[in-house]
Amino acid sequence: MLIKNKELIQSYIFTSARYNFNVYEKRIMYRVIELAQADLAGKTLTGNYSINKTLFDDRIIQIPIRQFLNNETDKNHLRVKEALMSLRNKTIEYETSERWEVIGFIEKPVIKKFDDIVEFEINPKVWYAILNFAKGYSKYELKTAWNFETTYAMRLYELISNQKNALIFLIENLKKILFVADKYKMINDFIKRIIIPAKLELDKSSPYSFDYQLLKTGRKITSIKLIPKYIFENEDKELQAKRLEAKLKKNASARLFLPDEIVNYLKNFNLTSADIKTNLNLLVECNNTFDLAAKLSEKKRYILAANDPKSYLFAFLRKELKALM
Repeated sequence: MLIKNKELIQSYIFTSARYNFNVYEKRIMYRVIELAQADLAGKTLTGNYSINKTLFDDRIIQIPIRQFLNNETDKNHLRVKEALMSLRNKTIEYETSERWEVIGFIEKPVIKKFDDIVEFEINPKVWYAILNFAKGYSKYELKTAWNFETTYAMRLYELISNQKNALIFLIENLKKILFVADKYKMINDFIKRIIIPAKLELDKSSPYSFDYQLLKTGRKITSIKLIPKYIFENEDKELQAKRLEAKLKKNASARLFLPDEIVNYLKNFNLTSADIKTNLNLLVECNNTFDLAAKLSEKKRYILAANDPKSYLFAFLRKELKALM
């Protein structure tokens, strides 16, 4: 795959906005959300990615064209061009308790053919809608969302991912979010053509899917309850391991990762539990690669004589590890 999996965090305002995108248009949107998240975190962009802000607060985005394709065999540049053209002509409708607004998604799309770079401008209101977490956010796996075959599965996955509680929508409102408000006048048709196929897609490949219940007002079905369900075997195992490791590091003792004798020996260098936990990855990797206690014993008098023994110790370990690797 050309994409590296990660969790995207997306404003719930944007998650529940009303827009009609096809699969390639959604992939462009995912890339924009990915860049917005990186920009918010202050990360340095590499690999021909760039974000530049204009005097009018628009964002000029540059992304390699291959990052919109599904995999290394996908050469369908025409579909990307069509998606850019379509996005240029489409609007996003979003609404909060304070305001309703319709805005264009992108402006001035360009494909620089010799560099294989896509460039376009993002309206600042789109940018801030993506990053406005005042009404909450949704969190989902990029690779999972990327590989769905229908936009309905993509949208419902964004809505349901990582949710703990059931979501209740007026059916007419959910139809608007999925941009099928003028279709499927019969509720049974909406369930049969949209909800059930999307649910089957999520059940097959998503770590988050849903069951549903139809709710009545009087005798008439008016709402739908989406009940989140977690499917362990569908979750990306690498992301799963990273989350577990982070959770353990935050809440657990270093003794879960290092032998007691190593933890006790490290105390000879005036290291606190916080020092050990902060550098736990380095210490574990060193202990798995060489005899950590022997190396520290060999260097002990130099470490303790240093102006900053802690910095000296960890710099020494990084150097030793790098040399052996």
